[in-house]
Amino acid sequence: MKPQTRPDPAAEAFEEGQRILRANHALASVEAKFCRNPDCPVQPEDGWAVVDSAGTVHIDPRRRAEPAEWAWVLAHCLLHLGFGHVPAAGTPRRAADAYELAARCAVVNRFLASFAIGRAPFELPPPVAGDEETLAARWRRDGLPRIPGTAGRGSDQLLVAHHPSWAPEDWTVGFATALTRTMSAAMDVAGGRREELTGQRLPERPWTRALNWFISSYPLLGGIAAGITLVADAELARAQGIAVAAVNTDAGEIYLNPLLHHSDEEWRFILGHEMLHAALRHQDRCGARDPYLFNIAADYVINGWLIEMGVGEMPEGLLHDPQLKGLSAEEVYDRIVRDQRRIRRLATLAGKGKSDLIGEPLGPPRDYVDLDDFYRRGLQQGFDLHQRERGLLPLGLVEEIRALAHPPLPWDARLARWFDEFVPSPTAVRSYARPSRRQASTPDIPRAGRYLPPEEVARCTFGVVLDTSGSMSRVLLGKALGAIASYAAARDVPAARVVFCDAAPHDAGFLPAEEIAGRVRVRGRGGTVLQPGIDLLERAEDFPSAAPILVITDGECDVVRVRREHAFLVPQGSGLPFTPRGPVFRMR
Repeated sequence: MKPQTRPDPAAEAFEEGQRILRANHALASVEAKFCRNPDCPVQPEDGWAVVDSAGTVHIDPRRRAEPAEWAWVLAHCLLHLGFGHVPAAGTPRRAADAYELAARCAVVNRFLASFAIGRAPFELPPPVAGDEETLAARWRRDGLPRIPGTAGRGSDQLLVAHHPSWAPEDWTVGFATALTRTMSAAMDVAGGRREELTGQRLPERPWTRALNWFISSYPLLGGIAAGITLVADAELARAQGIAVAAVNTDAGEIYLNPLLHHSDEEWRFILGHEMLHAALRHQDRCGARDPYLFNIAADYVINGWLIEMGVGEMPEGLLHDPQLKGLSAEEVYDRIVRDQRRIRRLATLAGKGKSDLIGEPLGPPRDYVDLDDFYRRGLQQGFDLHQRERGLLPLGLVEEIRALAHPPLPWDARLARWFDEFVPSPTAVRSYARPSRRQASTPDIPRAGRYLPPEEVARCTFGVVLDTSGSMSRVLLGKALGAIASYAAARDVPAARVVFCDAAPHDAGFLPAEEIAGRVRVRGRGGTVLQPGIDLLERAEDFPSAAPILVITDGECDVVRVRREHAFLVPQGSGLPFTPRGPVFRMR
């Protein structure tokens, strides 16, 4: 049987970066070749890529980068071709000096900052004004700043000798034509004037008019509306069972049912409803609550705000209760969860018994930006503009917007604080009984040596009870063990006591920090019974009585009781079948 070839993560990331690049029609018009030959003599030694005047981009195959970073690197090289920085010619050409090469890279980096494709794999300096000639002349006079390119310390622009069989190609004309066509299409889409192949102008849809109204006339949600994509597809809505609308916060898309007839005012209400769902991150705030019931609670709150702000007109059948005014989504959830039988007959914009918060994109993959930062920044800037131009807002909405300006600490940072508080770092002592190693250079001067006493090493430790049942994913196990190992190493904890639990406990003993995530062989994978593992640690004579215990589980476990300081590490969206007494950290 022929052995299967193992996938190359570096090659897969590079291929995905090419896909992101080719999705840009202007850059796709630059027909360059990519070379990842390990024996290529042109590839950079300490960089990512070099482009030559023959239209070939030479990539270092040993370089590891994310797909978005590869897209930026390839775009940088193709722009050198499109801007005419490496002209193809059959006659000798003058090689550019260091000032001209840096000026060209500065112009390309400035263009990419506004073109928004991929992500730079290194930190970029602030953009500078001026064309290549102006910048080169200024830097010859004032000194050359550090302008990074894609070839590390060398130049990423290479002129190659002309070959008789090679027909010189001018990439600038094709790139300029494609760029003009792309910008014209973008302006048509932004202005609602996109034309079909027949040349007939499409009528402006009511949901498009509603979205444009937010951009032009309602600053609170104008920034969010400018970055939201409307997907009005009747077949998709039918397949997904979307009655009116739904939103995917991670994709930045609102899915609409175009077969429904609503007025412009009603479409404004619908789009405002979905944009507030996304901007206030209701999908992430759900936590261990019932997703549908939390969606209903958020609908009550959002609809009340939109009515109070006078945004559009609420369509018939949506949820609104004046008695819930002033309550947050979490407080409304606590009220309605007591009557689930009646609540589950209510309908969101997606339909009866369905959530209009969708977890997966309903379309091809896209090169997403940091959505948390996009929603937070867009809502905060819109709030500042709204206060200056539009007046007052509901108090509950103002409080949530201000809370978004100060997001909670990530789980790993809070876990590190827990380690700082309950896991002491070993304190070294000095003793003349152990001479210092520096004494060899000055034997006449006695120096005390620094060492860790055995009792200090035994005091500075902690216990880990790890759920290794079949429901725990390997990704979750690796992420949890990696975080624990890094914090143990950072605090100089020599070893941690690890117990694996499924149907029975498996004591791994004290493990050094570097072995917790590296060479640990997880045993078990049966059911989930954690209490025997906790009892094993609490009764162990060689485990300090003051050492804390960290329990790692997916929540599908028995009810446990821990009689000392402890904490739980669970995946995002999971809950525990009991009320925990210690802190709970939720991994993303």
